[in-house]
Amino acid sequence: MWQIRVVIPAYAIDIFVFCFGLIIGSFLNVCIVRIPESKSIVMPASACPKCATSIRPYDNIPVISWLILRGKCRACGAPISPMYPAVEMLTALLFFGCYQTFGLTTNALKWATFSALIIVLVFTDFRERILPDVVNYTGFVLGLAFALAIAPNDGTANWIARRAFATPLPTPVVSLGDAFLGAAVGSSLLWLVGEAYFRLRGREGMGLGDVKMMLMVGAFLGLKRTLLTILAGSLLGSVLGMLFILARKKESNYELPFGSFLGMAAVLVVFFGTSVVNWYQSMLMGR
Repeated sequence: MWQIRVVIPAYAIDIFVFCFGLIIGSFLNVCIVRIPESKSIVMPASACPKCATSIRPYDNIPVISWLILRGKCRACGAPISPMYPAVEMLTALLFFGCYQTFGLTTNALKWATFSALIIVLVFTDFRERILPDVVNYTGFVLGLAFALAIAPNDGTANWIARRAFATPLPTPVVSLGDAFLGAAVGSSLLWLVGEAYFRLRGREGMGLGDVKMMLMVGAFLGLKRTLLTILAGSLLGSVLGMLFILARKKESNYELPFGSFLGMAAVLVVFFGTSVVNWYQSMLMGR
């Protein structure tokens, strides 16, 4: 029998993934603006926040429309925040990075989904100092679902299982164990830090939103890379936060969006964390 084989050029997949990221980024903008206000992310259609004029489809093309309109509403001329094209471009770049790093695989889908969730959390925390429960809890459930579908790469649950059980556990169970360990330790550690700060200073230094965020992050990353995320997020918060305070001449008690720094660190850990963990483990074994 004759067989028809269709070969899709690599550049066509690259373009598709990038454009798909732009489209998802446009949807994430809706989430960033509406979720903190407890509004529907489905209805009504996008409109100018100044004059309430509905945005036409040809004015809603990711990045391109903003450039053509020079960052202004076509109807009233009110400025449109550069956050919109920034989120769209960032999402496209992260989706493209996931595809280039993990290939056209379930792993790439997992980390693209994780990146989208992190983008919403980073921008809502930076704009409103809010880490919405609906995003954190949805992400936690998705992290557990992906754990059941993808083989684990953390190794902590497998190490515990070998010492606790006589026979090897099924791979999905071990992977789910890694997800639960990352979620439990990551969220508990941040809760303990926040509680200790409150006891020492008499005021809250960390909201429960950060704790819930690490519940979600831990479910995706597992224990080792979750700890690396907290370390990297703390370093980013210290360095970038101090620079921001100095640049904007804010007071020393200015509330930094720690969730935003944790989110940035989590994305970096997705792409570089495994290499760092492997390097650290090899250093320990070499001693």
